[in-house]
Amino acid sequence: MFEFILPDLGEGIAEGEILKWYVEEGGEIVEDEPLMDVETDKAAVTIPSPKGGKISALKGKVGDIVNVGDVVVVIDDGSGDNTGDQKSEDKAAAQTFAEPHKAAPPVAATTTAPAAQPGVRRPVPAAPATRRLARKLKVDINLVTPSGPGGRVTPDDIHRFADNGLIAPAAATSDAADHVPASQVKDDTAFAEFAAHASATIPFLELEPLPDFSSDGPVEIEQLRSIRRKVARKMVTSMTLVPHVAHMDEADVTELEAFRVKERERRSGSSGGRLTLMSFVVKAVTAGLRAAPAFNASLDPFKEEIIYKKFYNIGFAADTGRGLVVPVVKNTGSKSIVQISDDIFEKATLAREGKLPPEDMRGGTFTITNVGPLGGTAMLPTINYPEVAILGMGKVQEKPVVRNGEIVIRKILPLTLAFDHRIADGADAARFVGELVRQLSDPNLLLLET
Repeated sequence: MFEFILPDLGEGIAEGEILKWYVEEGGEIVEDEPLMDVETDKAAVTIPSPKGGKISALKGKVGDIVNVGDVVVVIDDGSGDNTGDQKSEDKAAAQTFAEPHKAAPPVAATTTAPAAQPGVRRPVPAAPATRRLARKLKVDINLVTPSGPGGRVTPDDIHRFADNGLIAPAAATSDAADHVPASQVKDDTAFAEFAAHASATIPFLELEPLPDFSSDGPVEIEQLRSIRRKVARKMVTSMTLVPHVAHMDEADVTELEAFRVKERERRSGSSGGRLTLMSFVVKAVTAGLRAAPAFNASLDPFKEEIIYKKFYNIGFAADTGRGLVVPVVKNTGSKSIVQISDDIFEKATLAREGKLPPEDMRGGTFTITNVGPLGGTAMLPTINYPEVAILGMGKVQEKPVVRNGEIVIRKILPLTLAFDHRIADGADAARFVGELVRQLSDPNLLLLET
């Protein structure tokens, strides 16, 4: 028997979601044939079978999360039991990769809770989640000695108090209806510990658990996984760490659109024939970043340094149906608009199919997001951390504008630059967007860049 463990998937990936099995228990497989599809927070990958033989057992079903180093399938390869020392070595190697991604276990507290003093009532500061945990465990929070900052009672304090049998007097007479399942106590404990840590770190932050929405009507619950979970983490990181500021303007793209449509028709069926507005914007942004290097940088808050990147890799947000990914067009400073257009089409197609390689999502220096095809006149995008700026594009619309004292109909593109106020000011953003508007309003300027 051969036990196949989930291999090192690279890019610091420690787990993945099973999307598809190409085999079933009792079936046969040939070495190097597709075995399973696994989706990580980077992309979906197809894993081939390292052995041929009969599938003895599948160790997960579609939708399960498996960790690097977990046994995912057992294959009867006709060689007897070869799952001993070699398998242990392989598994240990895989776990070595996975280990850095696991949170360190909490250090056990060495202090013990003091004896309860009946009748002593004193108000103590505690997070709402900690108070909720105390109620679940029938602990009188006013009798608990706090160990947190500022005299705050922590979840550990509650547990030490309860472990020593120092529970509220009412607990002894509570009836069975008040019994809390162990699983519920565990969930509440985990939340309380997280909430207490967050509250101690960020002043005035008080986290409350969500109410039971099912008491008001039917609900459907879906696990936050893979790409969508990665997006959630990145957005929280960005909005928590980066002071966002937005500058808005409009670009008259009437001439550019006429030129783009004409060239697209002329190049129909040939390379670059898919010319989209995004490819022109990428080129214009690249020119703008040369003149405003602060927006092509990253800020290290620990070293208090700004890293100016002397290369231009422009990412663009792509809606895949499974979540948002950001393919990156590399070296846009040395590519023509036609080459950029081809890159965008190729990478967007791979992203929608879940086949975009992880390396095509790394190394971005600036991101563009375009909600125009879906509608919408404006947006406030979130910076793709650790970048320091992102450009949001709205829908191109015909609008009446004043030109040379006359009202004319022009095609207008709304633009929003969200940027990190730690590295640039409003005047810098105004100049950057102003130059971008100038470039997009005259296709001849973009051709000079090419």
